[in-house]
Amino acid sequence: MAQKSIFITGGASGLGREVGRYFGERGWFVGLADINAEGLAESAALIPEGQSSTHMLDVTNREQWKSVVAEFAEKTGGTMHVLFNNAGIGSGGPIQDMLDEDIDKQIAVNFTGVLNGTRACFEMLKNTEDSCILYTASAAGIYGVADLSVYSATKFAVRGLAEAHDIELRKHGIRSRSLMPGFIDTAIIGEVIEGTNQTGKQRLESAGVEVSPIEIIGPAAWEAVHGDKVHTPVNKMAKQLWFASRWMRGRLRKQQVELANIGDVVGGNL
Repeated sequence: MAQKSIFITGGASGLGREVGRYFGERGWFVGLADINAEGLAESAALIPEGQSSTHMLDVTNREQWKSVVAEFAEKTGGTMHVLFNNAGIGSGGPIQDMLDEDIDKQIAVNFTGVLNGTRACFEMLKNTEDSCILYTASAAGIYGVADLSVYSATKFAVRGLAEAHDIELRKHGIRSRSLMPGFIDTAIIGEVIEGTNQTGKQRLESAGVEVSPIEIIGPAAWEAVHGDKVHTPVNKMAKQLWFASRWMRGRLRKQQVELANIGDVVGGNL
């Protein structure tokens, strides 16, 4: 049986790195793509020798997508079993205070860049039996998050892509799935909040907000790729939000107001 393959954007750190490590340990060939060359090398070092490739990629650049996908195809004999459409950035604050360039960049990376990935990889996925696109949505795509409104909106959009493409691409043999993590312990929330002596993680935990270890994301991605559900809420927080969004929207809104009152806890992995 041919070795299975996964192509990961945002593979230089965080969720992308951990999913690459997890799939690599299970014998998959892992393509890691990012704009961070040093981070890519560190991620590749976690995968068994000979089972990975690294690719410099700005997901907003369609021409780069074409060349990188061709490079990956040479490594895998033209197969791509999973596209992990994961690259994303996060910044926030009151919408009236956000810079135009920050808004434009978030939309370009988190939404347009994701669309670029699906389009660029379509032919490889179509020509690979039982292929899957795995999108990184977020708990922020379940209910809008105050002071993260642009980020949250992009994740709602990604959630919509996952749902639409699971129907639209079915005739081509391509499944579509999404991951919906809550707060995950990555470098983003490990930074000290300006004007305080606390990290984002410490501020969240002191307010009773769950922060999950990075190690939970690999099994969650594996379950999503091999399961039947379109959406996979990853941790307790995301599962509670998902349930409440269906059955207790009034209570959910109250919880989001309380979360907003924590203030200054901005991270791109909510």
